[in-house]
Amino acid sequence: MTRTPEQIVEFVRRMVAGEQSHGDFADLFAEDGVMAYRFPTQWQPEELKGREEIRAYFSKVRGSGVRERIEVQDVRANCWRTNDPAVAVAEITHRGWSKVKQDYYTFTAVAIIHLRDGEITRYDDYMNPLLLAELLGLPDRGTEPVVSVQTPPF
Repeated sequence: MTRTPEQIVEFVRRMVAGEQSHGDFADLFAEDGVMAYRFPTQWQPEELKGREEIRAYFSKVRGSGVRERIEVQDVRANCWRTNDPAVAVAEITHRGWSKVKQDYYTFTAVAIIHLRDGEITRYDDYMNPLLLAELLGLPDRGTEPVVSVQTPPF
């Protein structure tokens, strides 16, 4: 299925809002697509290579653990096309309540999305790992040794 950048960004917005399954995210990728965390936490790999590795990761680490720690109340997304029709930039902002911090939060991530025939070939996720750790009550890199674990402790 050929998707526009706007359709892909809207899918991600719905996924963050809890309206779309994280497991289905992999279906947006080309078979050889790459998901990259440009500022990974110690629980995230720097890169996931291939649709099935992306599917396995999101099936394993996403879900109720996060929703038990934060209550997402609003998600907004913007998509900008670039001069290169195969590249788009997305900004996803969600607001809600951190049950850990007992306070409201705003979390914004930017992604650079590379496409081929309506499928993602590379998704570079630029999110703030320090804020993520704080919102979820997870130790950050400064207090815990960096380990090669792909399953977060929630």
